This record gives sequence, C-alpha cells and structure tokens, in this order.
Amino acid sequence: MAERFGGKYSPQPSRTGPGRPVVAEPRPKGGWRATVLFLSAFLFLFPAFGDGPRDMLLGLAAGGLVVLSAWLTREGLRAEAAFDARKLARRPAVPRKLAGAVLTGAALAVGGVIADQGPIYPTLFALVGAGLHLGAFGLDPMADKGVAGIDAFQSGRVAQAVAEGEAYLAGMQDAIQRAGDRALERRVDRFIAAARDLFRTIEADPGDLTAARKYLSVFLLGARDATVKFADHYGRSRDAAARADYEALLTDLETTFAEKTKAFLTNSRSDLDVEISVLRDRLKLDH
Repeated sequence: MAERFGGKYSPQPSRTGPGRPVVAEPRPKGGWRATVLFLSAFLFLFPAFGDGPRDMLLGLAAGGLVVLSAWLTREGLRAEAAFDARKLARRPAVPRKLAGAVLTGAALAVGGVIADQGPIYPTLFALVGAGLHLGAFGLDPMADKGVAGIDAFQSGRVAQAVAEGEAYLAGMQDAIQRAGDRALERRVDRFIAAARDLFRTIEADPGDLTAARKYLSVFLLGARDATVKFADHYGRSRDAAARADYEALLTDLETTFAEKTKAFLTNSRSDLDVEISVLRDRLKLDH
C-alpha cells in the first residue's frame, strides 16, 4: 500500500477543521488572456519608433490604449471573481471589462488610421476589436445578486468594513512570508478562512455589523500588527518561544471568530423563527 511521506519541505493539507478546506481568496478566471492583451501592446509600440513623427505618435497612442485596456480588463476580472464568490453582492460601480473593450476597439481604430485605409476600415477594426474583447472576456456583472430587501446604506457600510478587513488580512499574508516558514503561512491561512466566514455571515445579514465592527477593525488591525512584528523578529532570531506565543494567538483569534460567526448564525435562525411564528399566527387569525 502506498504510504504518504511528510516532512519539513513536504506539502501539507491546510484545513480549518475536519474535512473543511481553507477558503482561498477568489482568483479571476482567464487572467492569462489579460496578460496576452497586455503583451499585444508591443505590436504597436515597437514599430512606432521606425516611422515618422505622425505614425510614431499614433503608434504610441494605440499601444497606450491597449495597455490601459489590459489593466482595466484585469481589474474587471478581479471584481467579477469577488462578485461570483459572494452570495450577496452589488454589481461593480464601473464596468471595467466593457471599458476595456471600448479601449481595445479605439486602439485598433488608431491602427487603421496609421495604415491610411480611409474612415471605413478603422471603424470596422474598432467594431471587430471590441467584439473580440467581449467574446474573450465577457461583460461585467450588470445586476445585483441576492440583495433584494436589504437596505442599500447598510450593505454599503458592510462592504466598506469588509474591504477594510480584507486589507488587514492581506497585510498579514504579506508579513508572514517574511518569516520564511511555510507551516506558519498555512496557519495564518486557517485564521483568514475563519475571518472570511465571519465576513460572509455579516454580508448576509448587515444588521450584525454593529456587533461585529470591532472584529473587522480592532481585532484584525491588532492581528496584522502582531504578525508584522513577529515575522520581523522570527525571521532574524528563529525564536521558538515567540513562535509558540504567536501560534497561540492565532488559535485564540480563530476560535473567537468562529464562535462569533456561529452566534450570528444562531441569532439569524432565531429571528427567522420569530418571523415564521408571527406570520403563522396572522394566518390563523385570518381564518
């Protein structure tokens, strides 16, 4: 029978509990296509330096439009991945992928002007380029998801608080890498998964934001700062006692966040039971 070997440099499964994988940050699909789009800018940039001043300026303009289009498209893909990962989400305020398609079409139109093909071909190039971009990357989410009946002001406050919390988590991930210890990186990932569970719970019920505010700001800010100081110290000293204290801190934080998430879910169930009970009583009165 095959036996799994483990060791210091062997990959280990990361879990936040029995049978429960770490919740990773959503990654955009088709990101490589945005990279190809970015590289295609050089098709305009390199030839521009061998032409006259007019064509050089137009070539630089076309290349710049493609670079801007690629950047907007990549940001649009990231926004779409975050939108798809959440049960409740509002559509992106700026349709970045659509803007990228327009800029791609504009870049090809400028290319048609460089070729001196008259007004018809640049227009056709623009339409085809924008159409191919939409075919490759699609449209941005154009409608909100799962937010019917949820106060827009409250959900906006939750989105801002979650964005602040995600920034602290990203700071933790960045800092712990300086410690040079993969096991600690996985341990931080476990806590981040617990924190994101709390984020999703609050997004589903924005009324819990007030009670959870300190978890999304004070606690996560402290966790990030502690991680920064620990990583700098441990990277230099390999202090085993400091490592044990830091792991104990992560355990306390993970437990606290998990318990808070469970408490919010229990409260939501209680509220649901009350609503159902009241509605059933009213139905009985109507009969």
